[in-house]
Amino acid sequence: MKKILTVVTASVVVLGLSVTTSVQAKPEEDLAKFQEYFQKKFPKTPLADFQNGVYSIDAPSREQWEEMEEFPPYELALDDGKMLWGEKFANGKSYADCLGADVKAIRVKYPYYDEKNDTVVTLEGDLNKCRVDNGEKPLKWKKGKMAALSAYVAYEGRGNKIDVKIPNEKAQAWYDKGKNFFYAKRGQLNLACADCHVYSAGQNIRADKLSPGIGHTTHFPVYRSKWGSLGTLHRRYGGCNKQVRAKDFKAQSDEYKALEYFQAYMSNGLELNGPGARK
Repeated sequence: MKKILTVVTASVVVLGLSVTTSVQAKPEEDLAKFQEYFQKKFPKTPLADFQNGVYSIDAPSREQWEEMEEFPPYELALDDGKMLWGEKFANGKSYADCLGADVKAIRVKYPYYDEKNDTVVTLEGDLNKCRVDNGEKPLKWKKGKMAALSAYVAYEGRGNKIDVKIPNEKAQAWYDKGKNFFYAKRGQLNLACADCHVYSAGQNIRADKLSPGIGHTTHFPVYRSKWGSLGTLHRRYGGCNKQVRAKDFKAQSDEYKALEYFQAYMSNGLELNGPGARK
């Protein structure tokens, strides 16, 4: 694995993206450099096509994926999600009362910074908040009903372009936390997210190619053949941490919410196309 991150105390410079404890690059500068990097690395891939992950850079894999999408493995889960969305809670209210009646306009709102509570809010977080606020038990975060609900909302919101905002300094602190997580090495294998999905993107890991870091959040939740089911983005984050033999964090932890915030911002301008199917 190519190692091009040089760590000096708490400061590193990556792709021209400054990652420090004192002076931080502006998010819009990070975004321009990040997307420019991948456009230069994969010049045959149009920027908009990075929403398709590894299938945007590997033609053989794309052919297999396009065949899979003719009869998508997440289709039954979409039906379940639609049914769950339409169900009423015991008090007579529903998810639409919390998140809005126009389901097509919901997915594109997330993630966002909540100034009142100084936190990043995810789609799954608001789905469970809606349940709890209406006297229902929360769903498990990683799969099952939560993944089905999230998949239905994602499917209805396909085609909307990601437009994550960093409205103030407190929001940027969350963004910086996610950026630091993305570039920090961890685990017994001493790897960062960026080692695989920036510097080694397009290279083989066993029989598979590593996907580009841009577009990672567009297609979640995903049906993975390895799982045999749908899973949320934070389920995948947990799997990645385990693969580098690092400490896992709980789904919807501050660490994973910050990472989602950063990664979604890095995909600004790309269309949402979830749910997806991956190996």
